[in-house]
Amino acid sequence: MSKMKNMRTVLLFLIVAMITLGVSAQTVTVKGTVTDKTGETVIGASVVEKGNTGNGTITDIDGNFSLSVPTNATLVFSYVGMTTQEIAVKGQQTINVVLSDDAQALEEVVVIGYGSVKKKDLTGSVATVNSETLAAVPVASATEALQGKMAGVQITTTEGSPDAEMKIRVRGGGSITGDNTPLFIVDGFPVESISDIPASDIEDMTVLKDASSTAIYGSRGANGVILVTTKSGKEGKVSVSYNAYYSWKQMTKTLNTLSASDYVKWQREYALLRGSEDKYTTLFGNWQDADLYSTAPTNDWQEQVFGRTGHTFNHNISISGGSEKTKFNMSYAHMNDKAIMLGSSFRRDNLSLKLSHKVNDKVNLDFSMRYADTKVNGAGANESKTEVSSADSRMKNVMIYPMFNFPDLSDGYDPDLQLTNPITSVYDTDRKQNRQTFNMNGSFSWEIFKNFKFKTEFGLDWYYNTDKKYYGNSTYNARTNSTSTDGVHPMAYFADTQRKTFRNTNTVNYDFKDIIKNKDHSLNLLVGQEMLNKQSLLNDDRLRLYPTDFTADQAWNLSSQGTPYQVNKYNNADDNLLSFFGRANYNFQDKYLVSATFRADGSSKFSKNNRWGYFPSAAVAWRISAENFMQNTQNWLDDLKLRFSYGTAGNNNIPSDQISPVWSSNSTTWLNQFNTYWTSGLASGQSGLYASNPDLTWETTITRNLGLDFTLLGGKVSGSVEYYWNTTKDLLIAFPVSGSGYDYQYRNLGETENKGLEISVTWNAINTKNYGLTISGNVGLNKNKVKNLGTLSEYKASSGWASTQIQDDYVVKPGRPVGEIYGYISAGRYEVSDFEDYYASGEKWVLKEGIASDASVIGTSYLRPGAMKLADISGPDGTPDGVVDDNDRTVIGNTNPKASGGFTLSGRVYGFDLSANFTYSIGNDVYNANKIEYTSASQYYYRNMLDIMSEGNRWTNLDANGNLVNDAALLAEMNANTTMWSPYTNYVLSDWAVEDGSFLRLSTLTLGYTLPQNLTKKVGINNLRFYATCYNVFCLTGYSGFDPEVSTRNKTALTPGVDYSAYPKSRQFVIGLNLNF
Repeated sequence: MSKMKNMRTVLLFLIVAMITLGVSAQTVTVKGTVTDKTGETVIGASVVEKGNTGNGTITDIDGNFSLSVPTNATLVFSYVGMTTQEIAVKGQQTINVVLSDDAQALEEVVVIGYGSVKKKDLTGSVATVNSETLAAVPVASATEALQGKMAGVQITTTEGSPDAEMKIRVRGGGSITGDNTPLFIVDGFPVESISDIPASDIEDMTVLKDASSTAIYGSRGANGVILVTTKSGKEGKVSVSYNAYYSWKQMTKTLNTLSASDYVKWQREYALLRGSEDKYTTLFGNWQDADLYSTAPTNDWQEQVFGRTGHTFNHNISISGGSEKTKFNMSYAHMNDKAIMLGSSFRRDNLSLKLSHKVNDKVNLDFSMRYADTKVNGAGANESKTEVSSADSRMKNVMIYPMFNFPDLSDGYDPDLQLTNPITSVYDTDRKQNRQTFNMNGSFSWEIFKNFKFKTEFGLDWYYNTDKKYYGNSTYNARTNSTSTDGVHPMAYFADTQRKTFRNTNTVNYDFKDIIKNKDHSLNLLVGQEMLNKQSLLNDDRLRLYPTDFTADQAWNLSSQGTPYQVNKYNNADDNLLSFFGRANYNFQDKYLVSATFRADGSSKFSKNNRWGYFPSAAVAWRISAENFMQNTQNWLDDLKLRFSYGTAGNNNIPSDQISPVWSSNSTTWLNQFNTYWTSGLASGQSGLYASNPDLTWETTITRNLGLDFTLLGGKVSGSVEYYWNTTKDLLIAFPVSGSGYDYQYRNLGETENKGLEISVTWNAINTKNYGLTISGNVGLNKNKVKNLGTLSEYKASSGWASTQIQDDYVVKPGRPVGEIYGYISAGRYEVSDFEDYYASGEKWVLKEGIASDASVIGTSYLRPGAMKLADISGPDGTPDGVVDDNDRTVIGNTNPKASGGFTLSGRVYGFDLSANFTYSIGNDVYNANKIEYTSASQYYYRNMLDIMSEGNRWTNLDANGNLVNDAALLAEMNANTTMWSPYTNYVLSDWAVEDGSFLRLSTLTLGYTLPQNLTKKVGINNLRFYATCYNVFCLTGYSGFDPEVSTRNKTALTPGVDYSAYPKSRQFVIGLNLNF
């Protein structure tokens, strides 16, 4: 019995030993080092068991790794910017790997319309910004991330408010009165804007610039297409990333106004010139006491309204991961911005989810969801597109309101000044906006048989915006539209906008490689159908006659206390689009590439006979570097590709209600037997009545593009050079039809042209284990020209900042570009020698014979020595006639830059990284409307002025005793050293107010430090980086205003580059961290 027991023990021991040996024989611990071609170790390289992504590691600070795997396993070695390698273990215990550079990712996949393609196989003009670039510098929105990064893509920040519009133009844009904004596509879905997407959610952004790329989007691709791909989950263990930053910011630049004593002196002179000395004495007392004001306390209104320190807190968290079959990525982002202006703030919350499930080898399911909730408080410095009157713009109150606290001036609106106390004007023009966007997409992909793939996508985009405005007693709107016997009463506006877009796309993709069975030939075919339905409505309710002491919150919350002024409900016609499209890509020996695209769009915006638009394109490319005669260049030339494309793209970017009359139902108490009536009405979002036009058709852009792509020295140098020529015909123009009962009618007429050159270069100067230096830059040159305007000889437009004092300050003419400023040419000022003797002429100033008079422009009462003088360049017959009038207006400026772009310097030393991003613009003019208003007294008392008009600069008519001087000799002596004219004049637009807006801006400067992974790994952290960033570090410019990058009069696309009452830009300092575990 004992022997049997011992035998069982021995057998059990032998079995266990054999199992242990068997297991030991099946697994092995592999160690090794990963280096690059120069012998430098690669830190953080990924080492993963193929087919089991849960078993992996990364190399340490010395490039070493250790991983236990089965003896028959295969290891996958990868690192960003290097070629991935797979090595079979085959029982080896030591594996050393040398990773090579991937020649600047020539095999990188680039997203294009309804698909993707390898970068090396591109035939069209495409530019991409990846997630690494986006992550390097913290930005609030996706649009900001594109600034200065791509040639031919011009992004203008219209002002400095936290919710400022950012205008994007791809290669200039071809429309005149229409919208030149590119088409935005997010994960395949067309959206109105990408400003509500945080940069942390974006995987990459691609801009399609030529018709070869954009024609696949047909009617919507004429202005370029921006494709945004959000982050997806990746196979492997769950990864958590947390990014946060805190910033503080202050106003970058202030403008100087008159000193206290000079302000008083000017008020004395102005009152005497107007013949109203009492206007001076009532406020300031006797002239003999004027010196007391030099020490009197004053208000710095710029400091009080825009001088607070703003604060921003931004953080986001994302969780991603998944198995071979199911991958996920979800994120939450929050931004809270207390801006520099009194009462101004911005808050945004974003939530996103992305799921992908591989049902089997042939079927995939994808789902994504994005939600954004944005709250904007404060009306800013102007209302731009939605203003009732420029009289309520806040900046002029800040700049030229009296610096003293006079008891006789109203705390609200003062009729002598026609200004409002700056603090009151902020609270009397309050505003609250709340935008909510919900986007949901789902897709089903099925490889029906080998290489034949079917995909159907469904999407829903829902947008809801509430916009509440308050007009207090001091505003022009309330003074005009909300008065009673009790005085002026507050008003409130409530606008609710809803928009729903449904999309269904079906595509079939077939790769013919199994049919062709020849590696020299490659053919891929895509055909598809798409349906879009957009529904929108606007509820616009306006109430007036609230109790006089009601605040904004009271008016918004107690709307029943107001009296309905306008109650409008706009039900817009549905915007339907049905499309069929196809694309064929052919490749011969990886040397000769051909791509052809065709799209047919049917739009409900056009009548039956004009509904369909057809947009073909074709492109060819020649990879020169692959030719046999280029073999001797292979040691330094990685890739050289020449490409050419030609094609058409369309634009139907007009409101939906233009082919049939728009009717409006109104109520009345003035008609017997009828209390309602119907009449022609306004379409939603339009200012002015538009007559219908059933003959409207597509605006079409024809593009030609010639490009050269190159990669040199193992990826160290890469770039592209492109020339393009775009022609846009059948322009959808808002044609003026005054006198017909309507204001405008959309018509197809005219043709524009854009020609340009784009250059982009990247140089990876140093790339070793501990050191790196990369320099990249781009430049875009664009020349815009209107070829014809149909039946029109010219098209004028008004920016409207000065109401009726300055009209039609922009003009479009054939042979000239869009964006030209129209006004007078300054001839300096009238001198004493231009006039007859004052006393000999009966105590009045009379111009000498032969001196041209501009009295009809500046005002007859202002014509005297020192008055603004304008050039007499033309009369009715085209020759000078001695009178300055409307015939003497001409083109005085061009808001289009001759060149624009950006460049970036980025480097790293051990764990430190440093990057500097510059943007620039060359040759564009800025229309400085602020300078006109802040230096012209016109008919207004007590206004302050810019120090351009300070004593010693401006013409003066006042002697040391405070008396008005009309003696010619004394006047000449008093002004011998002054250079400016007298501020005693009307508002006049001359070339003096048009300034060179060229600038070089250091947009961001970032210094970061990443902790060594051998330290962070000990506490379970994969990566931890701290950084500090400064935004708007400096701006080199000759422009005298707040900032040269500005455009605030945006009711029409015809009036760009106006600097009027812009929210000042700020300089921002940021500290933050990037954490991954």
